[in-house]
Amino acid sequence: STPEQRRVDAAIDHARLVAADNEQGNWLSYGRTYDEKRFSPLTQINDKNAHQLGLAWHFNTQHNRGLEGTPIVINGVMYASGNWSVVYALDAKTGEMLWTFDPQVDKSWAVHACCDVVNRGVAVWNGKVYVGTLDGRLVAIDAGTGEQVWQTQTFDKSKPYTITGAVRVVKGKVLIGNGGAEYGVRGYVMAYDAETGEQAWRFYTVPGNPADGFEN
Repeated sequence: STPEQRRVDAAIDHARLVAADNEQGNWLSYGRTYDEKRFSPLTQINDKNAHQLGLAWHFNTQHNRGLEGTPIVINGVMYASGNWSVVYALDAKTGEMLWTFDPQVDKSWAVHACCDVVNRGVAVWNGKVYVGTLDGRLVAIDAGTGEQVWQTQTFDKSKPYTITGAVRVVKGKVLIGNGGAEYGVRGYVMAYDAETGEQAWRFYTVPGNPADGFEN
């Protein structure tokens, strides 16, 4: 597929995610549906023939750390994340790499990650692929070319926060949380405008000092 076709195919919006069951051959978001059923309605593979499955292709990420991400698949293109928040676009039929995006995470930041330098998944929306990086950036990538569209730093880097969680997009807002509670940081969820990267809101998951008033 061409870069332009990949952008067109990746024009995911709220209506498509709500109606994800209508796109049985695709896996549009983390968990496949907004309620994260994690279940494919496809029936070609079933309990009667699953034993016939074999390896069709494999792809080497060139890293030897854990892989914990759920790939997104849209019209034959697989978008997946791996170690150090690197994102890959692959031909889902052949495994051919279409592009790769390396956010160049500072390797020293791994000291703040309790459970390896993994990344659990990307989100796709309106022709862009979104990833949260280990060092706290939210990055929007052109789904066609793999080039960065924008990035924003989501946490204070003087504190031991990390991001390994999968990104979600809801109604044009990119949602991401963070890790680090085991090191004493105070967690929160943030929303950013999917087109501009501008912060929309922040919700702390741990209450603050009541004397300081409402923070969110």
